[in-house]
Amino acid sequence: MSLTRLDRQYGSAVRSVWGSVLGRTGQSWSGLKAWRDADVKSFQRRTLPIILAGERQIATLTASYLEQLYREVDDRARRVSLDLDAVTGKSLRGVDPRDVYERPFKEVRFALSEGVALDDAVDRGGHRLETIVKTDLQLARTHTVREVSDELPKFEYTVRELQGEYDCALCMIASTQRYHKRDLAPIHPGCDCLVKTVTADYDPGQIIDEEFLNSVHDAVETALGTFDRGGRAVDYRKIIIARDHGEIGPVLGYRGQRFTGPDDIHLPT
Repeated sequence: MSLTRLDRQYGSAVRSVWGSVLGRTGQSWSGLKAWRDADVKSFQRRTLPIILAGERQIATLTASYLEQLYREVDDRARRVSLDLDAVTGKSLRGVDPRDVYERPFKEVRFALSEGVALDDAVDRGGHRLETIVKTDLQLARTHTVREVSDELPKFEYTVRELQGEYDCALCMIASTQRYHKRDLAPIHPGCDCLVKTVTADYDPGQIIDEEFLNSVHDAVETALGTFDRGGRAVDYRKIIIARDHGEIGPVLGYRGQRFTGPDDIHLPT
């Protein structure tokens, strides 16, 4: 499959929501004067409405995207109903968001108890906050896909489609598989893969691109000296690969690096 105009519009809209929510929550965190118990509630009063609004935007965008995809296989399709409360907020984890968003403060307290400097402890808490926000925004998307797909009977399976020039190896492995629509789950915080729905009539089978799957594992083994078909023994989330180099195939780097040229990237020999 290739990215269509609809795919690109949806992906761009989702990334815009992520950027806005992460930016505003990050500013609220860094703008705190202290990170004590007394600051938790004031932080949550400012940020939880922003996060919930972001989740609802993601859910609405995803439902609309799936509706438009479905019209390509059934022109009689009607607008699906979606209970936003069922795919956002407490429904995502089964835990009160106030408890979830107290965890960054606990991260700070734990770091301080270990003798970590305050600035570093706050950074750790900020990283925990970012991870939680990204996960919740993704959960809003995957929950929406499962809920909406129930009203789209011709869709039986989902596949993941890569968007970026560079993607993590775990996403790349997932993009070579097809999944039942009820089994969709986030891959990792920050994953921007598009979810494409597939009808049973066109079931591609469990492995949809075995050649590419093998090339990813081969590239990981060449660079690291080991690989794992299950993507567990090796943390494939931290391995960044360019899907198509043109000359030498998959190219590996590591999450957090900034590639400025070919010499900055680990190349398979």
